[in-house]
Amino acid sequence: MGDTLRLGPLALSWGVLFLFAGWWLGTWVHERSARRQGLVPGPHAWRLGLVALLVARLGFVLQYPAEYAAAPWSVIDIRDGGWAPWCGLAAALAYVAVLAWRRSPWRRTVATGLAAGAGLWLVGLAAQHWSGPDPAPLPHWQGVALDASTVALPELRGQPVVINLWATWCPPCRREMPVLRQARAQHPQVRFLWVDQGEAPDVVQRFAAQQGLPPADVLLDPSSRLGALLERRALPTTLFFNAEGGLVAVRTGELSSASLAHHLAQILQKP
Repeated sequence: MGDTLRLGPLALSWGVLFLFAGWWLGTWVHERSARRQGLVPGPHAWRLGLVALLVARLGFVLQYPAEYAAAPWSVIDIRDGGWAPWCGLAAALAYVAVLAWRRSPWRRTVATGLAAGAGLWLVGLAAQHWSGPDPAPLPHWQGVALDASTVALPELRGQPVVINLWATWCPPCRREMPVLRQARAQHPQVRFLWVDQGEAPDVVQRFAAQQGLPPADVLLDPSSRLGALLERRALPTTLFFNAEGGLVAVRTGELSSASLAHHLAQILQKP
């Protein structure tokens, strides 16, 4: 199954799709149950969803206070994919508990809807877990860096590796460059590689010089072969490999300092 659903150039996270499918099912079950009991469906479906999303976001933000303190506006930029889903589920259960404590006439319908929606979400996550993520090791690919050296990915086993697939024409790729560059300086034990997809060497050279990217870590892939090998067409895509060469996490879309720190922790932790 992988971590994303690819529809042409569009890449959608399965986790997000399962979340919205669960919310839709939960809302439908809640409203159908309410009508059967002679109740007019109230605002509880969207209120519960909003509470769960806000708490899930807050739970993630609180895990990385330093990263968000450095860029406070990024707290509301949910494009970084930073969520603590179990905090959101706990908030939803607390919402139902409050309704039960207040003996609200909607307590049973909301609880039924939550059970249906959360059940679908959990089943989706379980299916995604057992079918992936893609257990592929570092692929058999080598590229030429801007300093004219050759980098063979299989030879990098023994240290964590972060591979960023990008292009100069991609706005989110450009925006996340400072975040990746700073992380590289903070984690010298991790090999960061910027693999340009499909552009001419002179274009990549100019951009890398402007961004202060290390020439030895900026690789050329004029035919986008690495993206094809990894089955990753959307840009930017960042792949996180542990020291054993196993793929641990994939982030499709722009990284923030916090979401990058989250994935780095996954490949730096001891097995």
